[in-house]
Amino acid sequence: MSRIEGVMKALKDQGRKALIPYITAGDPAPDQTVGLMHTLVAAGADIIELGVPFSDPMADGPVIQHACERALVHGTSLRQVLGMVKTFRETDDSTPVVLMGYLNPMEAMGFEAFADSAVDSGVDGILTVDLPPEEADQVAPLFTARHLDAIFLLAPTTTDERISAISEHCSGYVYYVSFKGVTGASNINVEEVAAKVKHIHELTALPVAVGFGIRDAETAAAVGWVSDGVIVGSVLVDTIARNQDDPAQLKKALTDLLHPMRQALDGLAS
Repeated sequence: MSRIEGVMKALKDQGRKALIPYITAGDPAPDQTVGLMHTLVAAGADIIELGVPFSDPMADGPVIQHACERALVHGTSLRQVLGMVKTFRETDDSTPVVLMGYLNPMEAMGFEAFADSAVDSGVDGILTVDLPPEEADQVAPLFTARHLDAIFLLAPTTTDERISAISEHCSGYVYYVSFKGVTGASNINVEEVAAKVKHIHELTALPVAVGFGIRDAETAAAVGWVSDGVIVGSVLVDTIARNQDDPAQLKKALTDLLHPMRQALDGLAS
């Protein structure tokens, strides 16, 4: 059982929901990323999604695009990101880490070399935004053979046939995108999400975590009520941007934002 599977099972047994924050590695500076990861855990994160900066993050809105730009200004590379995870593992051997990014940097390193390095660094899962199930046969098996969870995106427009196809390659959890569009928008419709998540559960036994549009404790609780977990990204990345010149204040601001979400999600189990 992978770390991700173990955490999701433990949460389910406790009647709790997963809190999965996302930050971009190297933002606001490479030497702050590991500390921010520990801050997220202390604030209540169950799993961390760590973005690999990329020059053309097509699925992301301006907030995360700018985070990638800030990270790339410092020369943050995929190898450096793997090094950050390895450093994080020196003092945290329990919190799962998912690398979220695009195919190009992984392909440039070589998929097999990347998979080996990810395992060596302590990565638990890989979410490749631009890897469709039709092209996953050559890549996903490299991950699963090394006990790396291959995590895929589902959208409101994903057909039943594609959900089934994705489930064949996916492990750990599936990431349901709550609305059509890019990261950073806030027009989430909880009733529509609830109906879609219920339907996805009929087609896969995997946990369903919902991302896009989670901005505060209220939306986290509303989405957590109808899913297995919530993924929080743009609002955290925006907080990093607004506090990038004050590392101490940055950690406090992230905690002040994430901890109420943790409390709201835990309140669902009471």
